[in-house]
Amino acid sequence: MLDPSIRVQVLDSITDVPAAQWDALAGADAPPFIRHAWLAAMEESGSAQEETGWAPHHLTLWRGPTLVAASPAYFKFHSMGEYIYDFAWAQVAQRLGVAYYPKLLLGAPLSPATAPRFLIAPGENVSDARHAILEAAIESAREEGCSSVHVLYPTEEEADFLERAGMARRLTLQFHWKNPGYQSYEDYLSRFTSKRRNQFKRERGAAAGQGITLRTVPGSELGPEHARRAHGFYAATCERHAWGQVQLTPDFFARVFRAMPEAMEMVEAVRGGKVVAGAFNAVTKERLYGRYWGCFEEHPFLHFNVCLYHSVEESIRAGRKVFEPGAGGEHKVARGFEPTAVHSAHLLFDPRLDRTIRDALRRERAHLALAVEEAERLAGLKPWPLEGV
Repeated sequence: MLDPSIRVQVLDSITDVPAAQWDALAGADAPPFIRHAWLAAMEESGSAQEETGWAPHHLTLWRGPTLVAASPAYFKFHSMGEYIYDFAWAQVAQRLGVAYYPKLLLGAPLSPATAPRFLIAPGENVSDARHAILEAAIESAREEGCSSVHVLYPTEEEADFLERAGMARRLTLQFHWKNPGYQSYEDYLSRFTSKRRNQFKRERGAAAGQGITLRTVPGSELGPEHARRAHGFYAATCERHAWGQVQLTPDFFARVFRAMPEAMEMVEAVRGGKVVAGAFNAVTKERLYGRYWGCFEEHPFLHFNVCLYHSVEESIRAGRKVFEPGAGGEHKVARGFEPTAVHSAHLLFDPRLDRTIRDALRRERAHLALAVEEAERLAGLKPWPLEGV
């Protein structure tokens, strides 16, 4: 039972919460995407607002003036920028005569990375706080005429809680590079066959032959020109694909570079004194998160060099444990990125739609083991440490 001294409050802007209080809940080692500065940059830059299909609806618990628990949440009016794909669900809803949008999403905009979704102060009853936030989410969603509640990229332990609470659990795959204790880039290469090692060296060596040099620009060196460049790369990639949609504004990049430089970096590819490609990444002490890449010139293997090989070596040098390059990209498997389950939880209010989706998720999950087995076969990683090493 929730402490009667605690009140529930729904906020339509992250700036209604003091940054220090929010970040105290998230913790010092929080992934960047749940920190106050990141969410504020999303909202204040116009990237995550109702006009772009993301209406802030943050769920908070307070004891007097003190924030004791919270969950970032948004009303969604489309499914872009989520990367837990439910477009087919919206089509099923339409056939059933159910309006699928708006829906309520607990998670961070445009950030397909696992991170806590229930931020709870030390000493609070975790189960009670989670139940209170979930109940507030369901009540708000019903009151606003939403079709459903979705929790995207929670931790595995949170996903267990949500499943016990009656939500339908979904598992999908990402491909993460994991560091079992490499001391050098050669250690990483040694886990592959000779043929694969030669392939990687050939692809990586292409940059030098193209007159391209790669460097990582740390957050302390990022300025307005880097922000403009990062948005340019992001927009170029979005516009290159039919399914792409430019949702982040230039001001978003400028804001995060200013507000949280310690969690930002860029990889730049330079040719003839000109930056021709790059990737915008987020970092913690233990993890690298690949976010957005783009190029202004096309060169063979440029994407692999900017987004994979360079950052793998940098991660080994920095002693990071995991490199998450984002959603999708089966090409990563052949380069040693391992299949990793990510979680989501879903509650559809229409009984017919809920039943249909749960049936689909059971079938989807049955195929997941086969997909993991095939991905591991394609990765071809030798066990670590190697025998005799």
